[in-house]
Amino acid sequence: MFGLGYPEMIIILIIVLLLFGGKKLPSLAKGLGESIRSFKQGVATGDAEEEKKDTPKSA
Repeated sequence: MFGLGYPEMIIILIIVLLLFGGKKLPSLAKGLGESIRSFKQGVATGDAEEEKKDTPKSA
């Protein structure tokens, strides 16, 4: 994924831990999870609306 291996991911996690501290990490992870869930729901809703538009209506 994006050319990042385990060593790079560990360095990024350490930097995030230093920047935000251990107490804020759970709330950051929760916010990130909610954002991803919302994005997936939006994509699924958009796909469903596209399928409705593409389906020809019988008269």
